[in-house]
Amino acid sequence: MILNYKKPGKGEPLIILHGLLGMLDNWHTIGKNLSQFYQVYLVDARNHGHSPHSGIFNYEVMCDDIIELMENEKIESTFLLGHSMGGKTAMTLAQKYPEKISKLVVVDISPKKYPPTHENIFEALSEVNFNLVKSRKEVEEKLSKHIQEEEIRQFILKNLFWKESGMLAWRFNLPVIQQSLELVSEPVLLGIFEQPALFLKGEKSNYLNEQDKDLIKKHFPKSEIITIQNAGHWVHAGQPELFLKTVLAFLQK
Repeated sequence: MILNYKKPGKGEPLIILHGLLGMLDNWHTIGKNLSQFYQVYLVDARNHGHSPHSGIFNYEVMCDDIIELMENEKIESTFLLGHSMGGKTAMTLAQKYPEKISKLVVVDISPKKYPPTHENIFEALSEVNFNLVKSRKEVEEKLSKHIQEEEIRQFILKNLFWKESGMLAWRFNLPVIQQSLELVSEPVLLGIFEQPALFLKGEKSNYLNEQDKDLIKKHFPKSEIITIQNAGHWVHAGQPELFLKTVLAFLQK
């Protein structure tokens, strides 16, 4: 699948993969800063942002999409950074094609299986009927019944767009993503990646915890885990300066 992407900067390639219900625009500021040092590829995953929609949605095909992008861009080896779902895609790729990844950065996710999460978010999304709601404000009111966190509501609302005059829609492929949540929760334990890897944990997040360290070390033996203070699951948004400083120190080491 030909994905939508932007590629600011020049130098060694660095591919950045967003999380579930995200899009490349979530990484615009971080990408702009990193593009001073690298040729940054900000990528919309399939069924997200401006990339094509598909009925097939799992880590294997998302990994293959990135390989196709690398082949089209003639990238033999790259730095790879992924957040949450994008982190699992990145880990899949690193384990399947270790020769193509020189360094790996995984943001606030473990390779383990996760229980189904975000039920409240998908319940809220399911209740938004675009035949009835006609403004961003109305959509936000619908979401607020199930999603108390302002930060999460705004994150989701970035996906709203005018499909046609008077008709709003989501950029992400909600039906397929909702059907595939079990697949997105699956573990990605495919082999061993022996190049350097950095796992960044948000201090206030419970996605990555002490019990995950042995599993991470088993599959990523040259990994280190660093906790970013005062950051939640969206580490790069909560502490952008510290996030950039930590990532650059690792990539340039």
